[in-house]
Amino acid sequence: MDNTILSFLQARKKKTILLSELEQLVGGQTSYEDFALIINALEQKGIITAVKQQGYNQKTIPLANAYRIFHSKIPADYLQEIERLHFTLHPLIKLEAYYSLGASEWENDLPYILLLNDFLKEKGLPTNEATAPERSYALVGDEKWIDEKDGKKLLERVGLWSGMKIVYLPEPLMLAVNQLWLPQGEETSLHLVVENKTTFHALLDFLPDTNFYSLIYGAGWKITADIFMLDKQLGLKNRKQCIYYFGDLDYEGVSIWHTLNMRYPALPALPFYSALLSRPAARGKENQVCNEEALAHFLTCFSAPEQEIIRDILGNGGYYPQEALSRMELGAIWRNASWN
Repeated sequence: MDNTILSFLQARKKKTILLSELEQLVGGQTSYEDFALIINALEQKGIITAVKQQGYNQKTIPLANAYRIFHSKIPADYLQEIERLHFTLHPLIKLEAYYSLGASEWENDLPYILLLNDFLKEKGLPTNEATAPERSYALVGDEKWIDEKDGKKLLERVGLWSGMKIVYLPEPLMLAVNQLWLPQGEETSLHLVVENKTTFHALLDFLPDTNFYSLIYGAGWKITADIFMLDKQLGLKNRKQCIYYFGDLDYEGVSIWHTLNMRYPALPALPFYSALLSRPAARGKENQVCNEEALAHFLTCFSAPEQEIIRDILGNGGYYPQEALSRMELGAIWRNASWN
């Protein structure tokens, strides 16, 4: 659709316009046939309607000599721009979503859409996988665009996300290494994963007093994806690993351990959990959902009386936070317990 005509109609205060005025807008470079197609398209969209009393011209494609303008039907400037770009952008870029969004969304996204268009016209869709920062930099010159500046949302909006072949690598493990740990023969390396940051810092000073090689901050569910970095970061591929896990004794903490254990074998750190069971339970997590498979697997590691206590406490909305044990208690348990 001719944007010159639309802009003129949008700005015109009169409610009618003569055919001769419309003809002047397109100039002599436009054939009558093309001009007639434009006028008929405007009629079909309800933007103009013929003033029949003024009659029609006598050409092969008859047009009314005057038209009434319906300003409410004229699309906003940005919608005209979207319609125009439909025919000039790379065909893989989809703009349909912007018809239902506001002008501000379009204005914010347009510079990036044009950069995506340049990339696709020059290189096409990527054939190799890349991380989000790598792909961000290649697409728009900003390595943070996809993950931190709504780039992923834009790529999804224009139908390009799956075609960008973006992969996410595990985050590095946040861990501390025991500098006094000395490997002997084929000795198994011990590692303790703790769910919360407070517990990690509470235990950190006690690491040299133990026979553990590392203390790892699990950061909740993150550990279930990042644990695969353990061998790479510590260079222990040829040594047996034994991982102990200590998290909040609630349904979520049990589920985190269960998922971790399915991906990389890990034992519940029983001395810490047993100490929690000797304390009064806390309340406040009644809305957590029980993963019965995870709980059943977790309980097999405990004695029958402890299993009963855990089921009773969790079933009645109670839980045990790691923080129920003081820093000194945590250190004493870690130093003095038997870790096999």
